[in-house]
Order: sequence, then C-alpha cells, then structure tokens
Amino acid sequence: MPKSDIKRDRRDLYAPRSDGFQLVTVPELPFLMVDGAGDPNTSASYQEAVTTLYAVSYAVKFASKQQLDRDYVVAPLEGLWSADDPAVFVTREKETWQWTMMITQPEWITAAMVDDAVQRAATKRDLPALARLRFEGYVDGLSAQVLHIGSYDDEGPVLERLHQEFMPANGLTFNGPHHEVYLRDPRRTEPAKLRTILRQPVARR
Repeated sequence: MPKSDIKRDRRDLYAPRSDGFQLVTVPELPFLMVDGAGDPNTSASYQEAVTTLYAVSYAVKFASKQQLDRDYVVAPLEGLWSADDPAVFVTREKETWQWTMMITQPEWITAAMVDDAVQRAATKRDLPALARLRFEGYVDGLSAQVLHIGSYDDEGPVLERLHQEFMPANGLTFNGPHHEVYLRDPRRTEPAKLRTILRQPVARR
C-alpha cells in the first residue's frame, strides 16, 4: 500500500494556485498543536514548539507503521496567526503576533498513540514545549487561500490584496486566525523559492 500523503490526497487544500485567491471549505482535521506569542524569528519558544511538533509527529509515524502497518508522509508544518488588529500582518509587526504551530495527523491516529509518542519522545531528548503540546481537531471552514512563492516578508502585499480587495469584493469578512501552511523547509530553501499557502477563514456578510 502506498504511503498516505495529505498534500497528494487533498490537493484541493494543499495545492492551491498562485495566480489568484480561491475559496475552499476546509473540514475538521486532527492536529498536534503548540501555542505561543512573539516574533518567530527571535522567540526561543517558537523554535521549541516547532522542534517538539516534529519530534512527536515522527514518533507517531513510527508507532503507526509498527503497530498498524500504516505508513505516511509527515504533513507540513502549519501556523495559525492572530492579533488584535489584522493589519499587523500586512505591516509585519511580528512582535505583536500570537501563534499556534501545528502538524496535522492521519485520521486513524488516536489520543492513546499520541500519548505514547509523547512519552517516547521525552526519553530521547529535552523538549521544553512538550508540556504545551495538545492533540485536537481544528476546522477552518470556508476559507480564501492562495499559494505564495517567495520570502515570508514578501507576504504583506498579498495579504493586503486579500483583505482590502478580494474579501470586500466578494462580501466576505474575517472568521478565524490567519492560517499558513509551509510546504518547504526554510532551513533548506532559499527565501525566493519558499512555497507557503496563505489561508484566511471567512464568512459571508
């Protein structure tokens, strides 16, 4: 049986076009999640959160393959970003951002499997964010999204078009935190080649 891969299996959600915003309906998906706040470029808690998410995600993958004989590709890192004023995402005032970093898990992964993976990961390395990790469902619902190619710091004009043009023109308003999906690892990819899904949950006015 081929490996499950959410990027391949749900191309409607994880392979948007880059030439314009699209509306999609995102169902509830199970995630490992860690909350935090502050500039992701300078916050130690952000790096701890990401390290913990990957460590536990790979431990869960190992358990799935060993216990259930079901293998899969670990899903990309995702982030929910919120602030009192959404304009700070356009102006890139990162110190005011609150975030939830997360990685979705296959539908067959249980809370018991996650608990076992957490214990296993804790024995192998120091993971300061482990106490903040949770496993729960999250739903975006109706969302506008686009594929952004390039540096994270070049997202501002794209988000401005989303907020000031696309959403008003289509009678849409904000309905949840700004959501990003990181399709390429910034540690191994030059900024100009980064591929990031920008997703904004919306509601009709």
